[in-house]
Amino acid sequence: MLKIMTGVLGAAFAAYASTVWAGTLDNVKAKGILTCGTNPATAGFSVPDNDGKWAGFVVDYCRAVAAGVLGDATKVKFIPLNAKDRFTALQSGEIDILAHNATWTSSRDTSLGIIFAGTYFYDGQGFMVRKSENIKSAKDLDGASICVSQGTTTELNLADYFRSNGMTFSAVGFADEEAVIKAYEEGRCDVFSADTSSLNAARIRMANADDSVVLNEIISKEPLGPVVRQGDDQWLNIAKWTLNVMLAAEEFGVTSKNVDEMKNSDNPNIRRLLGVEGSFGKDVGLGETWSQDIIKQVGNYSEIFERSIGKESPLKIERGVNALWNAGGLQYAPPIR
Repeated sequence: MLKIMTGVLGAAFAAYASTVWAGTLDNVKAKGILTCGTNPATAGFSVPDNDGKWAGFVVDYCRAVAAGVLGDATKVKFIPLNAKDRFTALQSGEIDILAHNATWTSSRDTSLGIIFAGTYFYDGQGFMVRKSENIKSAKDLDGASICVSQGTTTELNLADYFRSNGMTFSAVGFADEEAVIKAYEEGRCDVFSADTSSLNAARIRMANADDSVVLNEIISKEPLGPVVRQGDDQWLNIAKWTLNVMLAAEEFGVTSKNVDEMKNSDNPNIRRLLGVEGSFGKDVGLGETWSQDIIKQVGNYSEIFERSIGKESPLKIERGVNALWNAGGLQYAPPIR
C-alpha cells in the first residue's frame, strides 16, 4: 500500500508541477518583462556597472530571449544569484530563466526539476596560482589549499582530480565568487580553482592582476548553458531555439546590421531562419519576426561572443571549441525546417 501511495503522490506532484509551470510564456507576456537569474560577478559574462546596467555574454543571451518573446531586448530584469541559490530561485518561480555559469550535468538535469536548454559556452576547470610560487603544472599542487565557490561542480572535480593523481588538497569554500576572489587576493589560500573563463575574468579585476597566472591544464568538461524548469516544453523550446537562432545566423552570415537585407536572400535556409517562409515562429509559439528581432536587437553568436569575451573585449578569449562546426569548433544549430 505504501508503494502504491508513493507512486500516486509522485505522479500527482509531477502533474501539478507540469500544470504550474506550463504557462511561462503567458506569464512573461502578462508581466511584460523577462526575469533572468545570473551571476553578478563574472566580468565579460554577467556583471552590472556602477549605474546598475548589466552587460556580458549571458546577459545578451537573456536579452535575446526578451527580444524574441516580447519584441524588446530591454525588457529584462536581472536577478543576481550565487551558486548555492541559483537553482532554488528557478525551481520556486522567482526567475523565468537561469543564465549563469552553470554546468550541464546528469544529476542536475534529472533530479532538480530543471533542464538545460543547450550549451552557449564550452568551458573547463583550471587553476590560478601566484607567479612567485613558480608552479608550472597542476601536478605541483599536492597539499595545496584551494579557494572554491560552494555548490558548484568545482569541488567535485577537485576531489576526482586529486584522488586520481594520488594527491591531497584542502578546500577553502565560499558562498559567492566575490568572496572567493577576495580570499585568494588576501592570501587565504594557495590556489584559486574555477572554470577557466571565470578565472580569466577574475584575474583582470584583481588589483595585482599580473602577479597571478592561469595554468594550462584543464581537468574537466564544463558545458555552460541556460536553464529552465521541467514541465514546460514550449518555454524549453524558446530557450533552446533562441540560442540556435544566433548560431544559425552566424553560420549563414546574418548580422544585426544586414538582417533586413538578408530577408531578400534566395537561400532557403536564411529565409526559414528569418521567417520569410516556413512556420518557424508559429512552431515555437511566437510571431513571424521573432528571430529577426533577436538578431537585429542583440546580434548573432559571433557578435555577442566577440564584444563580450572575445577579441573586442578585455578578456580576448579565443573561440576555440566554441567556434562553429565548420571552423573547427563544436557549435552548430540543428536544421530549421
